[in-house]
Amino acid sequence: MWPFNKEEQRASTITQAETDVSLLRAFGLVGDGSITTEQALQVPAVWDAINFISGTIAGLPLQVFDKKRNGERVQVKGVIKAGVGELLGKNVNDFYSSFQWRYDMFSTGVLPEGRFVTYIERDNSGAPINLFPIAGATCEIINGLKVYKQKIQDGKDKIYAAADVIDITFMLKADLATARSPLRTCSTAIAKAYHANAYGAKLFKNGGLPSFVLQGPFGSEKAAVRGSANIEAVTKEAAQNGANVIAVPLGHKLEALGFNPDQLQMIETQKHAVLEVARIYGLPPTFLQDLSNGTFSNTEQQDLQLVKHTVKRWVEQIEAELNLKIFGRDSKRYAEFNLDGLMRGDFMSTMQGNAVGIQSGQITPNETRSKRNLPTANGGDQLFIQGATIPIDMAGKVPIKEAPKNDE
Repeated sequence: MWPFNKEEQRASTITQAETDVSLLRAFGLVGDGSITTEQALQVPAVWDAINFISGTIAGLPLQVFDKKRNGERVQVKGVIKAGVGELLGKNVNDFYSSFQWRYDMFSTGVLPEGRFVTYIERDNSGAPINLFPIAGATCEIINGLKVYKQKIQDGKDKIYAAADVIDITFMLKADLATARSPLRTCSTAIAKAYHANAYGAKLFKNGGLPSFVLQGPFGSEKAAVRGSANIEAVTKEAAQNGANVIAVPLGHKLEALGFNPDQLQMIETQKHAVLEVARIYGLPPTFLQDLSNGTFSNTEQQDLQLVKHTVKRWVEQIEAELNLKIFGRDSKRYAEFNLDGLMRGDFMSTMQGNAVGIQSGQITPNETRSKRNLPTANGGDQLFIQGATIPIDMAGKVPIKEAPKNDE
């Protein structure tokens, strides 16, 4: 079976995986750390982060309000001609829901590529009537003004004015026009997790056997190739039959290429990948299904951190862009996300805080109702204070009213 000739004394070495570029990349021997969007999405932590943030933003109620002179605000409802509540809250055009628009905004644009651009279609009076995403749009600054370009089928560029475009970006470069893709900017960290997964998949696909280096006194290149082919056939057969031992000719040595799974510590690599992705997208690790360091108390705090430091940043950016491009700088009408749904887990603390504020005369009932987008109530604009609370210097000086006599 073995094609080794004792008279062949020239030393030579052949490896099973000398052309396995993906394995070499896993060891950091070749490649520049670049990674495509599709490859990045194969890392579970990246997939989970993008899907979670996209779904969270898409699921928030987006409401439109009119601000009155007395500070009161009224929610705008009805058809598009009477306002844009239906346009932003339900359907952005005849075939695209507001939920899907916002989900695609983050899942296909902002979080993987760094930008999502939407064109505002207006009627003859300038009122917005439809919103249409612009695929592949690029931003340029011409004569000091931002314009957006989209290539159409005939090879020409269609130009959109910045005033008619809703532009949501992850982060801009120094030219204030080009967007940074978080996946490509942080590709080295993500590529590490991707190649670790690829190496693990290859290892298990090979029956748990790593690639080998065969060393021996090969007299020619052909002999080395034949020996490598025979070793490959024997190891595959051993893996299929569950054998733990294979025979190697005298004078030859078979060594695993790289590290075994224990030395590679792939589990630790995967855990670190979750933390890296959490840092990239500003997410608490709990929301990437990492509960290794989670407790009942700190998990609840991470829930609050999600709203305060992750969701708040995105909803304020979207609100600012909508209010500027849809309504204009001086409009009393504005769009606002309702975050109450995300705070339901802390509902009792919120209600207790409101009660203390009302009972101590710090806020009015209508002010708390306004925060929850509830209509005002008659008499709710007054400040209240509990009757049992008196100045400390009046303690003991309040006369006690005598009980009436029976004959009175």
